[in-house]
Amino acid sequence: MAKYDPKSLKAEEFINDEEIRATLAYAEENKNNVELIDRILEKARPVKQGNGCVCAGLTHREAAVLLACEIPEKIERMYEIAEEIKLAFYGNRIVIFAPLYLSNYCVNGCVYCPYHLKNKHIARKKLTQEEVRAEVTALQDMGHKRLAIEAGEDPVNNPIEYIIDCINTIYSVHHKNGDIRRVNVNIAATTVENYRKLKEAGIGTYILFQETYHKESYETLHPTGPKHDYAYHTEAMDRAMEGGIDDVGLGVLFGLEMYKYEFAGLLMHAEHLEAVHGVGPHTISVPRVKRADDIDPGMFDNGIDDETFIKIAACIRLAVPYTGMIISTRESAEVRAKMLRVGISQVSGASRTSVGGYTEEERPHDTEQFDVSDQRTLDEVVSWLMDSGHIPSFCTACYRAGRTGDRFMSLCKSGQILNCCHPNALMTLAEYLEDYASPETKEKGYRMIEKELEKIPREKTREIARKNLEAIRSSNSRDFRF
Repeated sequence: MAKYDPKSLKAEEFINDEEIRATLAYAEENKNNVELIDRILEKARPVKQGNGCVCAGLTHREAAVLLACEIPEKIERMYEIAEEIKLAFYGNRIVIFAPLYLSNYCVNGCVYCPYHLKNKHIARKKLTQEEVRAEVTALQDMGHKRLAIEAGEDPVNNPIEYIIDCINTIYSVHHKNGDIRRVNVNIAATTVENYRKLKEAGIGTYILFQETYHKESYETLHPTGPKHDYAYHTEAMDRAMEGGIDDVGLGVLFGLEMYKYEFAGLLMHAEHLEAVHGVGPHTISVPRVKRADDIDPGMFDNGIDDETFIKIAACIRLAVPYTGMIISTRESAEVRAKMLRVGISQVSGASRTSVGGYTEEERPHDTEQFDVSDQRTLDEVVSWLMDSGHIPSFCTACYRAGRTGDRFMSLCKSGQILNCCHPNALMTLAEYLEDYASPETKEKGYRMIEKELEKIPREKTREIARKNLEAIRSSNSRDFRF
């Protein structure tokens, strides 16, 4: 039987079934152990150090105890600390992005995804480079600066060369004042050589959802196709990092398997990346199974309710305090609002999950990967974030200045990231207000900018930011960054 070893490069050793089961048993045994729970909560709190804060984070076992805890006042304390951590390291900024679906051709048989090979009534589509340009232009006309590209796994229709061509096309489109400044990539597990090609193409984060860490369930849920290989999929992040990609994004699809098992596996994966590569995941996403063509989430009997979902997010924030957390438009506006409180730092806006969906006047449903619950426009999302006290940020400066991987994490851990990110968020918000916002959103946004400028601690930084903001308003000057 495989032994648990976070430093191993073998999937069944760093995501070890025996260790997960022992963790869940420990959590169940201690879920009402108030003394232990209080110690864990105290350990999770951010502590002032110099101009910044530090956080110890939690082990997967400690976090599992909190997730199992059902004591209302302790759960509320988890939420409070999660919010403290989010504000300590990310401030009140929320980064905005959009997914861009390139192709729904896929050779896999994933039973939860409408792109599976046996689905013969979904319309199959692959964007040409001209269609990619049209989609990017439409996204730039909304105000987006950051994309996450998605494509099914198909070595004939979607080879790595096609993905690279699409990335190059996306970066080449300069429409009015619009530019896509960061392209994150969510494609199937691949080789070290292909990850090197993605790195050379200038990708931001490489994202790959595990779907489930339970090996037996994984193989059942992926009965056919290359994705059936559990080890190859689970070890993908190590190959990506070997290929030079130092920002990687994890995620599981909650609702496929027992959520406590997934939670422990997810944190063990983060611990493994830290142990082997010296840097954990740049982001963690928390999607849930949703209805889609040919897919009924009711067929999965591990669905989780909203309160449990929010608790999971809070416990992830306590365990991996420096990691960005993403919530998509899979979730309703109401759920997304609650998730912002417990540590979410990135949201998608005005998403279309169909191939070629952004150039269509009406939202198409025939090629959607999943139902979009939050169907508000980007302007409505920006306005909503400001109403709730969050700065909508379109910033991509860290990636473009080389502040990635361990360099980003060291800045984040020292609190120095606030001296860059806060003014960068305000300047990118001003770009949005000038070029894309409705009059009401524009007025609201500039009121927020004026107020938030005063929070920049360094006077010199504040003055430079003010000068740059004036240039954004008075001319077509764009893309200022610290």
